Amino acid sequence: QVQLVESGGGLVEAGGSLRLSCAASGRTLSMYIVGWFRQAPGKERELVAGISRSGGVTYYADFVKGRFSISRDNAKNTVYLQMNSLKPEDTAVYYCAASSGVAVTTTSRYVYWGQGTPVTVSS
Repeated sequence: QVQLVESGGGLVEAGGSLRLSCAASGRTLSMYIVGWFRQAPGKERELVAGISRSGGVTYYADFVKGRFSISRDNAKNTVYLQMNSLKPEDTAVYYCAASSGVAVTTTSRYVYWGQGTPVTVSS
């Protein structure tokens, strides 16, 4: 089992940047695919980005392509989400999650979740 803790959220103006971190304890994070999800008030949770165990494969939802970047440092047991050119519609609680599955986009296999970190983008 792995425990995940997100950090780095906060309030930022539109056009600004934030870097989220997802730190793991328990099992080594390199055993898992890791994804960043978000959930805005009144909306379904959605996959924002994902990264394979080695970091060689990444996935981005269309609405963040070119603005967000996911990376991982397995030696530090940490995954990052660099968010640039933030928009008010990026406002949400952001969660990292770990999957023991094969594909980054198979959302049903994300079984370990952090508590979330809120991101608010003001216009």
